[in-house]
Amino acid sequence: MKIQLENIQPNDKSSFHLLHNPKLNDLFFWHFHPEFELVYIEGANGKRHVGRHISNFKGSDLVLIGSNIPHLNFDHGIKTEYHKEVLHISASFKEKVFTEIDELEDVYELLDRSQHGIAFYDKTKETAGAIMKQLQGMSRFEQFLEILQLLKLLANSDDYTLLHQNPIINDKANKQQERLQKVYSYIDEHYSGKIALEDIAASINLGKEAFCRYFKKNTGSTFTNFLNQYRITQAKRLLLMGRNIGETCYECGFESLSYFNRTFKKISGENPSDYKNRNR
Repeated sequence: MKIQLENIQPNDKSSFHLLHNPKLNDLFFWHFHPEFELVYIEGANGKRHVGRHISNFKGSDLVLIGSNIPHLNFDHGIKTEYHKEVLHISASFKEKVFTEIDELEDVYELLDRSQHGIAFYDKTKETAGAIMKQLQGMSRFEQFLEILQLLKLLANSDDYTLLHQNPIINDKANKQQERLQKVYSYIDEHYSGKIALEDIAASINLGKEAFCRYFKKNTGSTFTNFLNQYRITQAKRLLLMGRNIGETCYECGFESLSYFNRTFKKISGENPSDYKNRNR
């Protein structure tokens, strides 16, 4: 799976898009998109990584993420059974609809506030989670009405905390997305070989030091850690396809089997042979 700007294409030009229980726990998916995202996960402990904010959640989590804020999939690395619901809301829908209807002014303010990243808790999290789990079985019109009710619930709740003191607003979103896309494409094309820092920095016209600062600022991760995460994600894919550990190691750009084994265990919590046996 490529690391990239996530292109979300709702059916029939819809104002929203639902993902019912998507399973991405074996993938490191650091991504961003223009759509607002409301994600609910239950039945697991995991990491909440939104923008520059990193913390742990226990049991369940409900987070509203603003437009173009980079974030990691909430189920990354989870080994237990869990349930997840994801709702994407069109960025244009906010401006076209919520600005025109007085009764939805508080929802407009909620989406503005989501540029901080918002984590909900207590009764609000419980009620919203129950609503999100029911959406999949409804008609599109019923979903639309229920989502408006859901957003009104969140807009009027006091059970929340902001993940960033200041809003994350990217005034150069298109330029940033294009630049990051070049970096992600370079990684995807070259991860199986040695990637020199000078070369990937030059691909976006930066020097090594400037590239390291830029990458850390925009992804929340060092380039080395990010590259290792991506290579291990690809290694898992190859192991599931039946490749042996030695082949997988070198096809994913690792020059040493011992380093591959250490990195795999550090990121996944288990060594490659255990992972391969567990998923036979």
